[in-house]
Amino acid sequence: MKKTVNLSFAVISLMVFFAAMSRLLPHPPNFAPIGGMALFGAAYYSKRYWAFLIPIVSMWISDLVLNNVVYARYFDGFVWFYSGSLFTCGAFVLIALLGLWTLRKVRIPALLLSTVAASALFFAVSNFGVWWSAGMYPHTASGLWACYVAGLPFFRNTLGGDLVYTALLFGVFEWSVRRFPALRPHPVPASDYLKAVR
Repeated sequence: MKKTVNLSFAVISLMVFFAAMSRLLPHPPNFAPIGGMALFGAAYYSKRYWAFLIPIVSMWISDLVLNNVVYARYFDGFVWFYSGSLFTCGAFVLIALLGLWTLRKVRIPALLLSTVAASALFFAVSNFGVWWSAGMYPHTASGLWACYVAGLPFFRNTLGGDLVYTALLFGVFEWSVRRFPALRPHPVPASDYLKAVR
């Protein structure tokens, strides 16, 4: 049993890490793996704290490369954290909590609804962060409204990224589990193992 847990943990963690590092590839604004990573970790990690710790650390590592290599010209010196990282992390935590609640059993309808909700959560929290910390909008109700309206064109990419990365992460992992039942993170009846290898 210990080997099974370790194997599934390693595969899930590698998938999360590579999803985070895919942010280094050219992509449309806001087309990112954050929602997909949060839901994937929440659905498959056997210990809840892993669902938060490992994806957040993976995102932080990709942020280090993005901010200090790709976008280095926009910063003065080495950047450990950027101004919006707290809100991005907050959105991630909320999405992971959502996944822990809605994806106790991974089913396509629940996954689809969770993905749309994850996009909405990220949109709400990240734009609130822009309004609060960027100094672009007055700290009034009308300023907050203007910030959300300005962010609407980016929501399509957020939703698209969440749908694509969620489909990839869950699809690849479920396909892998059917091919290699030892990857399943939780014990299953013997009959399910037989079905998986047919």
